[in-house]
Amino acid sequence: MPDLLLELRSEEIPARMQRKAAGDLRKLLTDGLVEAGLTYEAAREYWTPRRLALDIRGLTARSKDIREEIKGPSTTAPEQAVQGFLRKAGLASLAEAHVHSDPKKGDFYVAHISKPGRAADEIIAELVPGIIRGFPWPKSMRWGPASAKPGSLRWVRPLQSIVCTFGPETEEPVVVDFEIDGIRAGNVTYGHRFHAPGAITVRRFDDYVMKLEAAKVVLDADRRKEIILADARNIAFANGLDLVEDEGLLEEVSGLVEWPVVLMGEFEQDFLTIPAEVIRLTIRANQKCFVTRPQGAAEDLSSRFILTANIEATDGGREIAHGNGKVVRARLSDALYFWKTDQGDLPDLAGLEPSAKKFGLDLNKPLDQRMARLDHLNVTFHAKLGTQGERVERIKRLAEELAPIVAKSISPLEGEMAGRPEGVASAGATYSGPLKDEDVGASREATPSVAFGDISPSRGEITALVARAAVLAKADLQTEVVGEFPELQGAMGRKYALLQGEHPSVAAAAEEHYKPQGPSDRVPTDPVSVAVALADKLDTLTGFWAIDEKPTGSKDPFALRRAALGVVRILIENRIRVSLTSIFGRAFANFPAGDGQVSDLLAFFHDRLKVYLRDQGARYDLIDAVLSAGSRPISPVGGEISQSANDDLLQIVRRVEALGSFLDTEDGRNLLAGTKRAANILAAEERKKTLVAEAVEPALFREDAEKSLFAAVNQAEKEAGQAIQNEDFSAAMLALSALREPVDSFFERVLVNDEDQAVRANRLALLARIRAATDQVADFSKIVG
Repeated sequence: MPDLLLELRSEEIPARMQRKAAGDLRKLLTDGLVEAGLTYEAAREYWTPRRLALDIRGLTARSKDIREEIKGPSTTAPEQAVQGFLRKAGLASLAEAHVHSDPKKGDFYVAHISKPGRAADEIIAELVPGIIRGFPWPKSMRWGPASAKPGSLRWVRPLQSIVCTFGPETEEPVVVDFEIDGIRAGNVTYGHRFHAPGAITVRRFDDYVMKLEAAKVVLDADRRKEIILADARNIAFANGLDLVEDEGLLEEVSGLVEWPVVLMGEFEQDFLTIPAEVIRLTIRANQKCFVTRPQGAAEDLSSRFILTANIEATDGGREIAHGNGKVVRARLSDALYFWKTDQGDLPDLAGLEPSAKKFGLDLNKPLDQRMARLDHLNVTFHAKLGTQGERVERIKRLAEELAPIVAKSISPLEGEMAGRPEGVASAGATYSGPLKDEDVGASREATPSVAFGDISPSRGEITALVARAAVLAKADLQTEVVGEFPELQGAMGRKYALLQGEHPSVAAAAEEHYKPQGPSDRVPTDPVSVAVALADKLDTLTGFWAIDEKPTGSKDPFALRRAALGVVRILIENRIRVSLTSIFGRAFANFPAGDGQVSDLLAFFHDRLKVYLRDQGARYDLIDAVLSAGSRPISPVGGEISQSANDDLLQIVRRVEALGSFLDTEDGRNLLAGTKRAANILAAEERKKTLVAEAVEPALFREDAEKSLFAAVNQAEKEAGQAIQNEDFSAAMLALSALREPVDSFFERVLVNDEDQAVRANRLALLARIRAATDQVADFSKIVG
């Protein structure tokens, strides 16, 4: 079967656009071919900085003939309906239509349409120009004299040539002939801009790739990446160094070259006094180069860097490496200036006294000065939510109130925080799936879900550290380094905090309070970082909820879904018990929130929790069942816990886990079937407004099965309720499993809809007791199966 080769060659395409553009070209063309009645066996896209290419194998040479009938209106239909039929069928007059008869509907018009198949090259010649003209580039341009005309061709960079050949492997392929704005498709392309600028005649994909390779063009982007990575590793190893690998940079660099040549450059050792992150970003952002480190070193960098050229220079690349080194030195000189400037005094210290007093800042310390300036300049956070200084005040208040709750849950060992080296997290296990009751053990009873005011700070040191960390967390936004490299916010705050002698936990919180920034990002575990991270995210969420700027559809400009998921992960993976409604109430107090904001935000958190648990492998129906049951008020144990079981995310996780384990057993599956049967009968009678007794009356029992079920429900309800109060959800499930046999026996021996209205109402009340007993754990009606 024939194969199709298409190449669109232009001036250099931005690296960030290449991969998507090649995929778009494949989809647009293959979709068009299929829609035109052609089929193909395989299609693959390729790209370099100067070309998009497509290899389609096994394309049918011709579309099939089509014969179809279009049914029209009755022969007695009004003229308007007849004319509409003619237009739809493409007929010039009724003389071209046929009349069919139906015994019931009478005579009606039918159009017999025959469409002969078309040659594939004819279809391609029609498709490709339209695809080129309407190509979805993020940005495109016009060029040359033709650009002055309306409707002239637009492309990401000036389009220079088109290759389009089609034919079977055993024959000479033909050039698919079409033209667009003076560029006619052919079988001629060009190799490397400098090494092989001459014309190359190609036939089909295999010799196209081979001839391009001979002309110093590696067509396959993934192969270019492999070449760059392997050569970079080898040249680093040969110099006693390790390559600091960077997948994003590797992807970008592979899109900048057609013939990768890896070289090594160097800068002065003095620049190594700059933090490694700053060196790496400076070299990456300005010169698209990789950094290296001494072999076996974890953090320190070397003064050698690796660059990727697009030519094989006659001097082996010495001048290229030297030129890149000059640029790198200039950029590192700027970075060194920023680094030293950030450690000195600000010139406007005198005007910062009011802000320093407000936040308890020490203007002898550089980072404190930057925080004072952030407040003094009234830097806007959001037009409706005030300045960054006002936001820091809110975060500090909320973090201080969260501190004792976090400290009680995480409970670092005495002296652990003060003695922990930089970068080492505090106590707290890494989460690896839904929690089981035994994971928590005795601490389950020691750490009930708490609302604000339920406990007083028991760890004054942590609360003081949290307050200090919250004040300094955003200070690095006013540093020169972060101004140049915004992606280093947090990381530089940590370094500057350590330089001025802050507690390691305060320094860590400056960086970690932004975490987690995605589903794979690390969750903070130090109590100070956790408290500030929660306060930061909750202030953002409640603030935007208060001004009614919530995510809609796929739009989430303020990353509120990510913030909520971050709160979910921090609470669950650190096993923190807290009432969200209580937190929201305190946070909303800073804003003009409406009455429905707390419940609406809680529902948003439930959606994020569902996403999180589904990613962990939990069943969606079990999550819905637990959330549905938990929306009803629960009884407090040993004091007020929360208004509902649903504002304690850790408890929801444990309930889902226990329910899933229970339903994996035979007792669980059978009880589910019986409970759902009871619920369905009860719901049907309630819809019919059948009388249901307010309470079960044992005197109305006629069958032993009724008596047995009533006794079992009383016992199970009591035991399950007590287990839930103790938050032993496995024990609650075990208590409910005792209902399996009496429920089965009841439905085998008892007719619920008895003729006696009182008996029927009593039996329905008994079914209601079954539903109530199981609803303590989950709404079984939500469970599939």
